[in-house]
Amino acid sequence: MVTFKAPETSKPKPVIPWKARISLTFLSTISDTARRSNGTINRRLLNLLDLKSHANATPVNGVTSKDITIDAQNKLWFRVFTPSVSFAAGSLPVIIFFHGGCFTYFSPDSFGYDAFCRRLCRHVPAVVVSVNYHLTPEHRFPTQYDDSEGILHFLDENPMVLPENADVSKCFLAGDSAGANLAHNVAIRVGKMGLQENRVGNLGLRRIRVVGLVSIQPLFGGEERTEAEVKFEGVSLVSMERTDWMWKVFLPDGSDRDHQASNVSGPNSEDLSGLDYPDTLVFVGGFDPLQDWQRRYHDWLIKWGKKVQLIEYPNMFHAFYIFQDFPESSQLITQIKDFINTKLS
Repeated sequence: MVTFKAPETSKPKPVIPWKARISLTFLSTISDTARRSNGTINRRLLNLLDLKSHANATPVNGVTSKDITIDAQNKLWFRVFTPSVSFAAGSLPVIIFFHGGCFTYFSPDSFGYDAFCRRLCRHVPAVVVSVNYHLTPEHRFPTQYDDSEGILHFLDENPMVLPENADVSKCFLAGDSAGANLAHNVAIRVGKMGLQENRVGNLGLRRIRVVGLVSIQPLFGGEERTEAEVKFEGVSLVSMERTDWMWKVFLPDGSDRDHQASNVSGPNSEDLSGLDYPDTLVFVGGFDPLQDWQRRYHDWLIKWGKKVQLIEYPNMFHAFYIFQDFPESSQLITQIKDFINTKLS
């Protein structure tokens, strides 16, 4: 394992407004309190402190929302956000969004993610499908990938659950942090379905066509301690201790962090040759300890000849986009809109 030596000087810190700093401190404290060294978690405490937003059929800032249950027993469901736009404006793209939270925290009705998806829905505009998936440590890999892929198959077979002007042939996968990891791996699965369909026929998606991927500060990792992980340790929200615990309770027993689910560009990475991987937009924050892994992901896609764009926010930390008061948060939404419009033009 390669380890970078921590700098002798004090570690750099981003300038974070006090409201955001309080929120980040609260989230970090709750995360550390709920995690147990034996690989379990205090789910009751997390559920108590995870503020929820209800679906609302009445437009709120030009967006309605509803929850669709696929399997009540297994708690597989998603929230659909629909912008209030005229049908005369034509069909709308569909963004399938996977929330972050280290595979361990949050859901589509968590306050921050409900608000983020509403903004995305309104400003693009697009129909946004926010996916609920099983969480670790109660459910390990590959449950989260299976849940997420299952949503695509359900929508492919039941497009009528979406608004009439939703066009699933203009579908984008999107996610932040762990959700961006999910989006990548779902894109891999969709690409493999396409290869199988070409070889043996009728195994892929019939209606859904994934035309782009938005990867917001994706959660990747590996056995190596990167320079950024050491330099920005403890800056905000993400730490090596937290991600070590997360990978331990997520990956299969006996696996290390170079598993292809975590180190996607590492020694066990997927072969993308011949795979129809969607054009990708990657966001990186300059104070994010995960940034080296994110840049490697970008470079790895280029190596395979895939179209990928990298946008950096030098002064931003992990999960900055959740805070609506940040100008950079609105800028990120605009850049997603531009990416989608360019792909559809």
